[in-house]
Amino acid sequence: MRRPWLFLAALPLLAGLGGFPEKAEFYFLRLEYKDASFVRRPWGRGWWMQDMPEAEVHFSQGIERLTRIHVGDCRHTPLTDNRIYEYPWIYATQVAWWDLSEPEVLKLRDYLDRGGFLVVDDFHGDRDWQLFAASMARVLPGKAILDIEDSNPVMNLVFDIKERTFIPGLRHLRRGPGGTTTVQPTAIPPTWRAIYDDQGRMQVAINFNMDIGDAWEHADLPEYPEQMTSLSYRFGINYILYSMTH
Repeated sequence: MRRPWLFLAALPLLAGLGGFPEKAEFYFLRLEYKDASFVRRPWGRGWWMQDMPEAEVHFSQGIERLTRIHVGDCRHTPLTDNRIYEYPWIYATQVAWWDLSEPEVLKLRDYLDRGGFLVVDDFHGDRDWQLFAASMARVLPGKAILDIEDSNPVMNLVFDIKERTFIPGLRHLRRGPGGTTTVQPTAIPPTWRAIYDDQGRMQVAINFNMDIGDAWEHADLPEYPEQMTSLSYRFGINYILYSMTH
């Protein structure tokens, strides 16, 4: 039985940055990118589309339910589109596997330095971290990547977040005895990190060793633990309010 509190309607179509007459306070904007050569598939979707469209559709409905933010249609765009500057918040998934060109690197740097906010998600392990960190060293050279402390404003803007529970992908869940759900692997520590500008404003929020997109995507599945979905929503909404107020 699906969770009735989501009140899911039919999934709307996602589109690029054109043909939307409605004005809203917030749009879930997903970043398009070219896959790195070692992970390109000869069929199917690019990795930037992982968990799409259910992740943004479910999360957008949660934003409207839990806040007073007027949420518009879910959107996606490449960095080459100048209208990216109209959006204060961008989400990118599988970021160890993006292949950013030099013009895209420069555009992302400019976007972040002008006040944009990037949330990255769903990459795991030392190799993924090294690949992502190398790409961010190109985008924001010389900027340190730091752990997000409990005292950081992003931790208590709307929700006062204390727990750091592992937010797993659906592939990490196993059925246990008596219908319980267990999470594997449990040895990977979830890590919340960030990059800041010279004034101390968070520019990039980093969800490492976790899969917040899956928690949004599968929010209506009874086998996905509710406490993990709830934590993913609380972090996501705090990120949004931070991007809109800083």
